[in-house]
Amino acid sequence: MTGPGPGPVPAAAAASEGYDVLVLGEVLVEIHAGSALRDAADGTPARISYSGDALNAAAAAVAAGARTALLAVVGEDELSAPLLARAAELGVDVSHVRRSPRPNGAYLLCADTEGDRAFVYWRTGSAGSTLSVEHVESWRELLTGCKALITSGITGALSPSSRDAVLAAAQTVHESGGHLSYDPNFRSRLTSRGEARELLARVAPLTGLLKTSCPADALAMVDTDDPAEAAARYRALGARSVVVTAGADRLLLSDGTADGAADGTADGAADGTADGTADGAADGTAGGVDGRTGATYLPVPVNPDPVDATGAGDCFTGTATARLALGDTLADAVAYGMAAASLSVSGRGGTGRVPAFTETAALAAAHRRPASRPTATAPGPSPRPAL
Repeated sequence: MTGPGPGPVPAAAAASEGYDVLVLGEVLVEIHAGSALRDAADGTPARISYSGDALNAAAAAVAAGARTALLAVVGEDELSAPLLARAAELGVDVSHVRRSPRPNGAYLLCADTEGDRAFVYWRTGSAGSTLSVEHVESWRELLTGCKALITSGITGALSPSSRDAVLAAAQTVHESGGHLSYDPNFRSRLTSRGEARELLARVAPLTGLLKTSCPADALAMVDTDDPAEAAARYRALGARSVVVTAGADRLLLSDGTADGAADGTADGAADGTADGTADGAADGTAGGVDGRTGATYLPVPVNPDPVDATGAGDCFTGTATARLALGDTLADAVAYGMAAASLSVSGRGGTGRVPAFTETAALAAAHRRPASRPTATAPGPSPRPAL
């Protein structure tokens, strides 16, 4: 594993040198209710913060050591100033963010530690939904010069122009030799399954790392509630590497090789527990190789004090993408992503807890120490998506 890198790079320096990571998407005002939404009576306390999958991922990428900029459209209302101030406070370069006279999107959510959350959104006609190909063209020089781009199905579902923007940005980065990380992140209130699948079919062949969830996204996108089968179907669409989260305690990694999660480093097996045999994950609840597909199940580090799982998946994507952009192997990047995501659930809201990379690296190293029982010999370094 590569050790912790330097802290966030000043925006001016990052712009002149080129960005490690760009994040294309939506930033939201987050209103966190102090009770379950169905119990939110008059006088229920609430807390305002700022989130959205793009900001969550961008903040995580910065914390992981990447020069990171946000490509988004925000409003001109009173909340735009604190929204952008929060992003800048997190180390994200917001100098390329565009403005729209429309209001910012917002959402209300309740506290949760298991990932099964309740949300109410206000985003129809929002500033974020005006994202367009014209914006992408204005960012072309940034996109062609970056190492990696993160975007999502949520961004593509905001409006027809946002969908076109996602496709244009993904194509631009791909043609320039950059890496694309994509999360289908299906939201039935934003788009239909058919539209989401059509977007996925066009983006997947451009994608170096596709991160998704099972069963929720997998059922909607590829008609299965089996993580290994879902990964195989996403790869059949063209994604080079796939990460499937399957609950709070496990993750599946598939890059088309049976040794996709062998770390190829001196400090131990990728998950610290995998036995490297087809029956090591027979029940899918522990580390091991799926005998049907060669994908590898990895146990996620346990957080003993969870508060809120909002944004944990975005934290994973931002961290893993940053580490790939900085030259880490896929296995190392995934290990760092799992560690950061686990640490992030100690905070409230999407950016309430963005762990420093020293914390992330320490947890990843502790979690990846070889188990006391025998392990299979790693066949060699695992491949990672081309950047």
